Amino acid sequence: MRAALATIDPSPTAHNPGSFGQVSNARPFIAFEKVSVTFGRGAKRVQALAETSLAVAEGDFVALVGPSGCGKSTLLKLVGDLMKPSTGYVYFGGRELGATPIRIGMAYQNPTLLPWLNIRDNVMLPLKIVPPFRAEFRSKRKGEFRDRVEALLAQVGLAGFGDKYPWQLSGGMMQRANLCRALIHEPDLLLLDEPFGALDQFTREELWQIMQELWMTKKTTVLLVTHDLREAAFLGSRICVMSARPGRILEDKTVTFARPRSIEMTYQPDFVALNQQLRGLIVGARGGSGIVQAGGH
Repeated sequence: MRAALATIDPSPTAHNPGSFGQVSNARPFIAFEKVSVTFGRGAKRVQALAETSLAVAEGDFVALVGPSGCGKSTLLKLVGDLMKPSTGYVYFGGRELGATPIRIGMAYQNPTLLPWLNIRDNVMLPLKIVPPFRAEFRSKRKGEFRDRVEALLAQVGLAGFGDKYPWQLSGGMMQRANLCRALIHEPDLLLLDEPFGALDQFTREELWQIMQELWMTKKTTVLLVTHDLREAAFLGSRICVMSARPGRILEDKTVTFARPRSIEMTYQPDFVALNQQLRGLIVGARGGSGIVQAGGH
């Protein structure tokens, strides 16, 4: 097993948008090097992810889009060390994943808040179990850590809701609390797997703006999986379009719209044109059939 990653240029090439280029002075924060994932053997063998290379800079916000089953969530599981690649390597900070401790925050479509804990204690939970915070939890949980939770809840519009329980909150409010829990322990990497997919359009758009503010404030490195192309273009600094299974990166596109981005700008011609371009890539990748969500669920 290799322990370190050669410094490589993550810029896509003209003929292979997801490939690595030549040696450069910039070391990627996260790197997938010729990674593939295969399940089963023999006649039951299924290749979920074709050989894929991708580099992510520190503080980047990368949105992964593509048809269902293309390997978007598989990439998240690989970098979260929830799954091992069949071939290739995953690197963090220039070293093979597992060689260096990494703090990860995760948020999924289902908020997964614990119903027997109030919102404050749900958000504080990572501070109880993740080093180095857990060593100080008993001494700081009623002071510094509580203040940190309350400040983050206020930032997402949940000031005064710390004593409430999950069943007392709406779906959008629970997802806000879920984002707070994912960020409270200052993660190196935030993994978002369709966290807004089950919400209505207006709540979803409100949470996009909250997520944008959180990212602009904290500059956490983010990988977002979404089927919503408008969401990808609103939040992402880069959008990676993946093909149908076996998944591979067809396009790695930089999003140049200035921040902060507004919901109103998502209806402007240049934003709509980007969405249509992304939609065309995905429709082509799946053989021209099926429905691609350009604007919402």
